[in-house]
Order: sequence, then structure tokens, then C-alpha cells
Amino acid sequence: MTASTEQPPTDDVGPDVLALDQQLCFALAVASRSVIGAYRPILEPLGLTHPQYLVMLALWETEPRSLTELADVLRLEPATLSPIVKRLEAGGFLTRQRSTADERQLEVRLTEAGRALRTEATRVPPQVVAALGVDVEELAELHARLTAIIGRIAPLASA
Repeated sequence: MTASTEQPPTDDVGPDVLALDQQLCFALAVASRSVIGAYRPILEPLGLTHPQYLVMLALWETEPRSLTELADVLRLEPATLSPIVKRLEAGGFLTRQRSTADERQLEVRLTEAGRALRTEATRVPPQVVAALGVDVEELAELHARLTAIIGRIAPLASA
């Protein structure tokens, strides 16, 4: 059996609403993979993957953080975050220990090496901007629009 080469019907009012190139989800998925791919060679000398970089960014902002708090901030499931944190611990960038205030909570703290890595990481954003070949103003506008959309979607996702 061969695949049909016949085009799907379109409305008289415009393009096929199911055309792949018309899908927001597809554009976002491709953009996400492309941007994360641009980070890969930039983060590699730091010994970080993109998910590990996100964890470090969160900890450079505030530490200690519980694993639950980190998962919330990064919008990841704790089961997804846990192996990332374990790899960062094995790399010497952070420690995990039970909270003295609540032993059910696992606190994540930076090590001296993790804190020191922040200085090197300050070179990441300008390198990413250069790799993407997009003006900073355009990226800031895109970021603002995506953040607004995320803000409108977030209450719907938790309902």
C-alpha cells in the first residue's frame, strides 16, 4: 500500500487548520529543540547539560531550596528532577541533605565549586545570543510574550 499524495481538503476561508506548519505546538517544539541545541556546545565546557544549567540557575538565585521547591520553580516533576540533581551532586556542584526543620524535605545546596561556576556561567547568555543570531531586543520581546502566555496557561493547567 502506498501513501496518498492527495492534499487534504482546505476550507474556502484559508489554509488547512491541521497543516503541520500551522501548528503552534510544532513551532514551539522546533524552536525549543533549536535553542536548547544552541546551548549544548556552550555549556559543555562547564560540564553541564541544559537541564543541569536550569537547576544551577535556580540555586544561584536562592539556596538552599527543597527538592519540591526546585521542582516547582523549574516546572518539573520531582521524579524527573531527582536524577538531574544526583548528577550535579556527583559532579561536585551541590549537596543534598535532609532538612533539619522537616526531615521529609530534601535540601539542595551549592558547594563552593557550584558557587564558583556561576562566574564562568555569566558568559553563557551572550554566547547564546550570538549563537542564535537574534537581536537582544527581539529575544526580550519573545521572552515577554512567552512569559505572558505561560502566565495565562498556568492556571488552566493546574485546574
